[in-house]
Amino acid sequence: MPDPFSVNPLAIAADLYHQRHLLGQLVKRDVLLRYRGAYFGLLWIFLNPLIMLAIFSFVFGQIFQSRWPAQTGGIPFALNLYCGLIAFNIFAETVGRAPAAVRGHPSYVKKIIFPVQILPLVPLGAALTHGAFNLLILGAALAWAGHLSAGLLLIPLLLIPLLLAALGLAWFLAAWGVFIKDMSQIVPVFVQMLMFLSPIFYPVQAVPGPLRPLFEHNPLGAVIEAMRAALAGLGINWTSWSIALAVALVICLLGHAFFQRSRDEFADAL
Repeated sequence: MPDPFSVNPLAIAADLYHQRHLLGQLVKRDVLLRYRGAYFGLLWIFLNPLIMLAIFSFVFGQIFQSRWPAQTGGIPFALNLYCGLIAFNIFAETVGRAPAAVRGHPSYVKKIIFPVQILPLVPLGAALTHGAFNLLILGAALAWAGHLSAGLLLIPLLLIPLLLAALGLAWFLAAWGVFIKDMSQIVPVFVQMLMFLSPIFYPVQAVPGPLRPLFEHNPLGAVIEAMRAALAGLGINWTSWSIALAVALVICLLGHAFFQRSRDEFADAL
């Protein structure tokens, strides 16, 4: 186990890698339990994004006949929107479920040998599972619309800042959630607000100038913009992406240190 106050990313990565098999089993169990008893079972992993994409295409493409600002014959508005939502949903599911990640498993916490630090990664693993299927649907839709490009292969790389930030916040919120039960009610409200404060329904260029750097350089906004640029075959703003990566790394390391510092009090609080 790394030092509780460790901010050494290599030590943290080595610890998580050592626990990879256990983490994989927990993620698998989490995903399967979600769909257990459902009539369509695991088919919902495909059905949910298909239904979402169909609704977006109908509402924004047929009813509102929306177009991306300055868009002339580019990727359809619904797919631009869907691309942003894929990234946001990974973030939202991870952060939204984080407050209950530890509190919901008191039996694990009270086992001294159990690596409690991996519990906040379970929602992230489940979110990535759903995100992967969403990307498959997006790829198929882009191919259908005649806009499939090799930029789709860059998505795993471009997601790194968002994943690091989500993990860091998950460690923070999982620790706070043990002591403050209201976190499970508070966090979803802020996540919902963040959906409209991120460039999902609009490009970052539409944000007023003084506020634009906040949207361009935060992990969520930078990743969404980079993903759209990659899919459209446009130049990616690697400067914004790199700044977002640095910010995300700081959030991740601080979140891990905070979680490790708090973990000795979890058993008493539960």
